[in-house]
Amino acid sequence: MTVSLNHVRNEAGERIACRHREGSSPGVMFLPGFNSDMEGTKALALDAWCAVRGIQFTRFDYSGHGLSEGAFSEGSIGRWSGDAIRVLDALTTGPQVLVGSSMGGWIMLLVTLARSQRVAGLLGIASAPDFTERLFNERLNEEQLASLHRTGYCELPNHYGDEKPHVIGRQLIEDGRDHLLLGGRIDITVPVRLLHGDADADVPWQLSAAIADQLVSDDVVLQLVKQGDHRLSSTGDLQRMTDVLEELIGAVA
Repeated sequence: MTVSLNHVRNEAGERIACRHREGSSPGVMFLPGFNSDMEGTKALALDAWCAVRGIQFTRFDYSGHGLSEGAFSEGSIGRWSGDAIRVLDALTTGPQVLVGSSMGGWIMLLVTLARSQRVAGLLGIASAPDFTERLFNERLNEEQLASLHRTGYCELPNHYGDEKPHVIGRQLIEDGRDHLLLGGRIDITVPVRLLHGDADADVPWQLSAAIADQLVSDDVVLQLVKQGDHRLSSTGDLQRMTDVLEELIGAVA
């Protein structure tokens, strides 16, 4: 049964849409990817899995995403990680396992650094830390760079044919530089599990390997999925995700 829609105000006063199911702890909180939302395949699979087991579960939309207020083109890593922290503080109780998909894998690290006492474990799926610098900024062509300089915005192609191009603002890249993590040690000590497809055309699996290398935690496992794509949302992928989550919850409970 779908829980009712709630809202939490972020620092800008925007209403952040979220759904929260009470249950046992450690709870699970899902952090979506860039231009994704809480109604995606992985979010719904996790919701159903937690509901059957009576585990507390929380999912939400960043500002400018899904049902939340705000303009997507005005978003930034700092704003979206702030949204996640507001939801964590306002809705969840007890220790939480954060599950981050793509950009959500970057956000989950930032949330943990800000709220280390609340986070018991992390599961990253095709994690994309520092992507504004390592992926977006490095791949911009002259026309896109000119658009950023002239208008403050540019379009990036979306590799999935059913979706519109990404419209990003200059502040996304500039703000991203204030939140880069892979240049030094990441002071996170909780157990971490990382899943990444070795055929990911959007975010290379080496980014997850870099996370594993930089984390202070000595309980880190990186699992590469042979021929896995970026979304990792097939039936087998979802089963793998929940299997890993079950092991992680058992390890931190």
